[in-house]
Amino acid sequence: MLEDSEVVVKIEDVPACGDIFVSVEMSRSKWVVGIQVSLADKIALHAMACGDVDALLTLIDRARAKLAAAELGAPAVVICYEAGYEGFWLYRRLTALGIRVVVIDPASLLVDRRAKRAKTDRIDARGMVRALMAWARGERQVLSEVRVPTVEQDDVRRGLRERQRLVKERTAHGNRIKGLLKTQGIMDFDPRARDAVTRLDALVTGDGRPLGPCLKREITRELERLALVIRQIAQVEAERDAIVRDRSQQTDTAAEPAQDASMIVTLNRLKGIGMNDATILAREAFWREFRNRREIGGWSGLAPAPWASGSVSRDQGITKAGPPLLRAHMIQMSWRWLFWQPDSELARWHRRRTEGATGRMRRIMVVALARKLLIALWRYATTGMVPRGAIVT
Repeated sequence: MLEDSEVVVKIEDVPACGDIFVSVEMSRSKWVVGIQVSLADKIALHAMACGDVDALLTLIDRARAKLAAAELGAPAVVICYEAGYEGFWLYRRLTALGIRVVVIDPASLLVDRRAKRAKTDRIDARGMVRALMAWARGERQVLSEVRVPTVEQDDVRRGLRERQRLVKERTAHGNRIKGLLKTQGIMDFDPRARDAVTRLDALVTGDGRPLGPCLKREITRELERLALVIRQIAQVEAERDAIVRDRSQQTDTAAEPAQDASMIVTLNRLKGIGMNDATILAREAFWREFRNRREIGGWSGLAPAPWASGSVSRDQGITKAGPPLLRAHMIQMSWRWLFWQPDSELARWHRRRTEGATGRMRRIMVVALARKLLIALWRYATTGMVPRGAIVT
């Protein structure tokens, strides 16, 4: 799943025309590799087993040998593939061999807008090669390159994402238990209470019966799974907080996680920004290098998406281009910011524009507040500029 932003690539890092351009279209069962060299008039396609890097390198070596035999010098190779569930292991392995790798944002590639269009792995592989060649010529609008995190940056985010999944599981188990009991007329049972298992014996249905034995055993097993998830959430949060507490003991090889930990502590000083909020901001957003407020606003997907053609002009809402996890969390943080930081300039701005407005208008404006808040927190985390009127503890 794509969760990373674009980067600016130096001109000297881009190979010139006449080199070898390779695309890898990945699927669960196989790879379709497209390759274009200056000696050929068309893009050659090759199928290989999924994850067979040795076969890919052999194909590249053959192309290099052809160019060397034609006395065209030592060609540079550039390989591209779309960011997705495969992650960045292929990027790291090929980069270690000195090969230029471009990880493409799939949404940035142009596609045919006809209602019915042909789509196969072979067509996509050729399309990526053509886009890569145009990008190498300087046409940067044909694709967007994903910023690849380091191994350390990728690893420290695992706990954060694991916690998000566990919280969803906790909610699902709790709702399932409440739903089962609601069918029996029991409305006030708390599945997360410490004595939840023992309280099952005393429960009486709405028509005056004890719980059936099968239903009771089912709920008991659900409570056991819920208790396990709650313990795991506590473990993940303890690991998260320990990294921040021990940031001063980080070694030189862990400089990037230590920098993230320092940023988390800085953000956590703002009233209303909790430890989980600060961790999401530091490890999902602020590890990237944004040049200005427009860039971070556009990357987050909270920027407006206008639509205008001739005399017709309308608003399509926000672009939703960034990671959904961060965008949803920023809206939650905005509501908390209005409660904990009522005297801040951002909260006053929201009140001025929603005074006397309906609930729908307040929900629309809180999305605009989320974008402004993200920019303000980015400036505070990177430059130390405190948002106007905000309370720092």
